[in-house]
Amino acid sequence: MSTISVLGLVLLLLMALVGGKAGIQSFLALILNFGLLFLAMVLVAFQFPALTVTLVVGLLVLALTIFMSSGDDLSSTVAFIASAIVLVGLILVIVPVEHWAMAQGFGPEDSEDLEGLSVLVGVSFTQVAIATAILSTLGAIAEAAMAIAAGLGEILEQHPQVDTKSLLRDGIDVGKQIIGTTFNTLFFGFFGGFLALFIWFTGVHYSFGEILNDKVFVAEILMILFAMVSVILTVPITTWVMARAVTGQRRHQAAVTAKKDDQK
Repeated sequence: MSTISVLGLVLLLLMALVGGKAGIQSFLALILNFGLLFLAMVLVAFQFPALTVTLVVGLLVLALTIFMSSGDDLSSTVAFIASAIVLVGLILVIVPVEHWAMAQGFGPEDSEDLEGLSVLVGVSFTQVAIATAILSTLGAIAEAAMAIAAGLGEILEQHPQVDTKSLLRDGIDVGKQIIGTTFNTLFFGFFGGFLALFIWFTGVHYSFGEILNDKVFVAEILMILFAMVSVILTVPITTWVMARAVTGQRRHQAAVTAKKDDQK
């Protein structure tokens, strides 16, 4: 049995012990998401429009991640709607920025690995960079949206008659606490993943300006910045969607109650 298989079984066991049924569902969602991402790579390789494929797969990944990890219908629905809005808005930012940055493709650091290989794969590296940037933000979006929606759902459960203004204020307060920890997670994940690259920069005596203009470094920094922007946007949007959903529910309940009173 390979190391990856052993670690996968350990992960499944821990998720089942700690999360119970929800943990098993989250593990299943992880496997399905991996399959969706692999499908996206295959479709892009077969010349399907990268942006369209990424948008469809991104929405499916968000749906699986959110609905299979929560049993609260209201929180899940709000988190998905907010995530979809953030994803579409983020695409409007990512597409022009990736075109302007021109950080797609391979850098000088990849020359040794690419020696003897052809890079004429028939796929636009700009489109690949856009798809990669979009897919890299999905985890941060889903996590932030679900955390805020679940927090507001708990507040509504404890205080069903809370007014909309208080709900909006509570959502922003919850979001402020999430933003700091999420930013640290993104930063240290980036730093840990690219520690070898930073050591390489130091070994070849790159100047600070050369590092800031390095294609590989810029491409990764852009993805981190996109993820941070997505988290910031998710906070007010999720709060607003939850407030709208609660207002709609209350109006519907009031209308049903009024109808019953009229029938009496």
